Amino acid sequence: MTTSERPAAPPPAWARRPANLASALAVELVQRIVRGEHPPGTALPAEPALCETYSVSRTTVREAVKMLQEKGLVQVRQGAGTMVTPATMWNMLDELVLAASVAEDESVAILDDLVITRRLLEADMANVAARMAEPDVIDRLRALVDRMDELVDDHISYAEHDRAFHDVIMQTSGNRLARAVVRALESQVVNTARYMGDPDPAQCVASNRGHRRIYERIAAHDPDGAADAVFTHITEAWLVRRPGPGDPVRLQR
Repeated sequence: MTTSERPAAPPPAWARRPANLASALAVELVQRIVRGEHPPGTALPAEPALCETYSVSRTTVREAVKMLQEKGLVQVRQGAGTMVTPATMWNMLDELVLAASVAEDESVAILDDLVITRRLLEADMANVAARMAEPDVIDRLRALVDRMDELVDDHISYAEHDRAFHDVIMQTSGNRLARAVVRALESQVVNTARYMGDPDPAQCVASNRGHRRIYERIAAHDPDGAADAVFTHITEAWLVRRPGPGDPVRLQR
């Protein structure tokens, strides 16, 4: 038998998994759990019911449930079924969990949490960056601040340079983990109107004054001043565009 006549080897197990269907089902179930349609402490519908509701196989359901377990949303208990866990156990850095939480939060509590987390991490990274920054980094920060002064009428380009400015500082700190957390958080909200608002030129001008203070403190190699400038800038920029009801008392320090 020639090589061309030999039967093809079966695909590996991972290639036979219905990954797309399972992922799609996982997205739907994450949203339902976050919305409270399946509250913490209750069981997900049984496997046959999920198969019927979503017209998928048992294998697809099991793959989706496994994804939910990895995100901390459910636990499979012998004799009790698949139980939804308390929100305190959810992996809030998971892309699907965070996106659903932001989308389903009628208040702005989750966005306040994001800003609080971001300013703590970025303030610490600015402290380190002020000690580590070489002349080329300082030149890049100055160039970005100067360019943002020219872009206040173009909020899309301004926002791109804004993110680049913060990223230069994070990279300079050398804290890859903190930078990854900030980038993961922002990736879920950077295109949402509730977080970004609808900035006008005056807001961009005020925002860039904050950037210039940060740049000046880093250029002066003033760690505490740089940390304080970042903390204040992130807080003030959010308070200007923060939507919805509620007193932002948790943002006060």
